[in-house]
Amino acid sequence: MTDSVTIIGAGLGGLMLARVLHVHGISATVYEAETSATARAQGGMLDIHDYNGQIAVRAAGLTDEFEGLILEGRQAMRFLEMDGRVLYEKGDDGSGGRPEVQRGELRQLLLDALPEGTVRWGCKVREVRALGGGRHEVSFADGGTVVTELLVGADGAWSKVRPLLSDAVPEYTGMSCVETYLFDADVRHPATAKVVGGGSMSVHGPDADRQILAHRERGATLHAYVMFTRPLDWFATIDFTDAAVATELVAREFDGWATEATALITDSDTAPLLRSLYTLPIGHRWERVPGVTLVGDAAHLTAPNGEGANLAMLDGAELARALVAHPDDVEAALAEYEQAMFPRSAAVEDETAIFEELFGGEIPEALVGLFAPQE
Repeated sequence: MTDSVTIIGAGLGGLMLARVLHVHGISATVYEAETSATARAQGGMLDIHDYNGQIAVRAAGLTDEFEGLILEGRQAMRFLEMDGRVLYEKGDDGSGGRPEVQRGELRQLLLDALPEGTVRWGCKVREVRALGGGRHEVSFADGGTVVTELLVGADGAWSKVRPLLSDAVPEYTGMSCVETYLFDADVRHPATAKVVGGGSMSVHGPDADRQILAHRERGATLHAYVMFTRPLDWFATIDFTDAAVATELVAREFDGWATEATALITDSDTAPLLRSLYTLPIGHRWERVPGVTLVGDAAHLTAPNGEGANLAMLDGAELARALVAHPDDVEAALAEYEQAMFPRSAAVEDETAIFEELFGGEIPEALVGLFAPQE
C-alpha cells in the first residue's frame, strides 16, 4: 500500500485515524487550518460510548490514558420545567457506558500520542483536485501544495475534500444555539450550580422552539447551550458583536422561566456565541472514487445528538484497520470501510432510538412530549 496517508483536519476523527495507523507502523500527515492546538476552544463535554467511541480508544491503545480524563458523576442528568420543577432525574452510579470527558482534553490526548511533526498547523486548504489514477493535489492558502495517493477528508461540515465524492452540501436544520459559560459556579453562581447539578440539565418550556441545556465541566464550569428553533433571519436581527445587547435579547425569550436557569444567560462570564446547526442529507453516501474517502462530519454531518464525536473516532479507527487488513490493495480497504460506515452512521440518525438507549429501553413517560416529533 501507499507508505503514507494524507489527512485533512486535526479533529477527533482525523487524529484517531493517524494514531491507529501509527500503532500499526503506517505514517500519516495531518494538515490543519488552525495555527496551533490551542488556537481556539475545542467545545464542551462528550459522552464517549462503549459501543463506538470507546472501541476506537481501545484500537488506539489509549484506554488507560482515556480513563484518566473521565469526569466522575457527569453522567447524571435532570430535566426541568420552565419554573424549575424537576420532570425527571437520573443519577450517575458509575455503571453507565457513556463516561464524560472534555473534548479539548481528549483531542490533546490524541495529539500527544502522535509522533512529533505528524500535524502540520496553519495549513488551510484552498483547493483539492484529482490528478487521475487515485492521486490528488491539495493546495493551501499559503501557496504550498502536496500530492497524495491516499487522501482522507476529516475536515468537518464544510469539507474541501467532500466535493471529490459528492455534490451534497450542508443544510440548515432550523436550529441554532447560543453558547455561554459560568466559571467557578459553585462559589460565584451557587443557585445556578445547584439547579444544574453534578452532570447535565435541560430546561423546557411550553413550546418546542427553545430550551436551555447545561453541562458541568471541570473546575465547576457551567457550559450552557441556549437552543432555538428559528430561521436564520431571526438571528440576523441580533448584533452578536455587542455582548450586552445580544444577552438582553436572548434572555428576553425566557421571561418567566426560573431565574436559576436563565442566569446561565444573564450572568454569563463570556459573550454569547451563536452557533447555527447544519446537516447533510440522511443516509448520505457516494460511489467509490479511487484514492479518497471521508470520516466524521465530512461524511455524515447531523444535528448534535451525542453521536458525532463517537462516530468520527470510530470512522478513523475502522478506516485504519481496513488499511492494515489490505496492505496491498488500498481500494479494497476504502470500499470495505465505506460499506460498513454508511449503514453505521445512518443507524444513529434516529433520535428516538438514541433517547431510548440513553434512558434504558424507553423514554420515561414524563419526557415523551419533549421528544415527540414536532411539525
